[in-house]
Amino acid sequence: MDLNGKKILVTGGSLGIGRETARILAECGATVGITGRDAARLGIAAESTGAHAIVADVSDPADIDRTYSEFLERFGGLDCLINNAGIGVHKPLVKLEAEDMEAVWRVNVLGAAMMAQRAARIFAEQSHGNIVNIASTSGLRGYETGTAYVASKFALRGMTECWRAELRRHNVRVILINPSEVPTAFGSADRTERPDEPNKLTSVEIAYAIKAALEMDDRCFIPELSVFATNPF
Repeated sequence: MDLNGKKILVTGGSLGIGRETARILAECGATVGITGRDAARLGIAAESTGAHAIVADVSDPADIDRTYSEFLERFGGLDCLINNAGIGVHKPLVKLEAEDMEAVWRVNVLGAAMMAQRAARIFAEQSHGNIVNIASTSGLRGYETGTAYVASKFALRGMTECWRAELRRHNVRVILINPSEVPTAFGSADRTERPDEPNKLTSVEIAYAIKAALEMDDRCFIPELSVFATNPF
């Protein structure tokens, strides 16, 4: 896909992977909208990337409706949804509360699914489109304290396979990106971004992986791409 002139919606675009992805896609000539819950941070990200800010929470169905209404009214169409919004709770199983699971799943699973549902309707009608789900290598293998988060990423991986099976006949590409550890604001109580670490991945590297996957010719696609640091130890 030639990114120039394409209309792309990125959830979780205030910080980290979402913000860098928006910036790089906009530099390629794409028209980009970003969503996020913090209006101030989202505004800063929009100013630095050239994207259009839509203050919205993907776990809120009314916000999803408003996101699509605003994006489509402003840009007149949609070529790609990047499901990047995500949260995490890490607790041992014996200390995990039902509310922890519900909070993570409302964003990482239900929010992603409902955002994708709206995109799928548009893409099926126009017979083209792209959905990129940002999962995690945590969706490949579990670890201690990961019950809520890991389960949500396994679920996103499974949903990706389902959507791919449903939408390929409509020329819709559904791509899963699994980043390994990227020092970002993820998991930080005050949403302060962590500094880059020489042996870890960066948000920019994941953004370029997303860009590369989208730039493949429309006749082909990468179903799943996992990105690991060479030596994170």
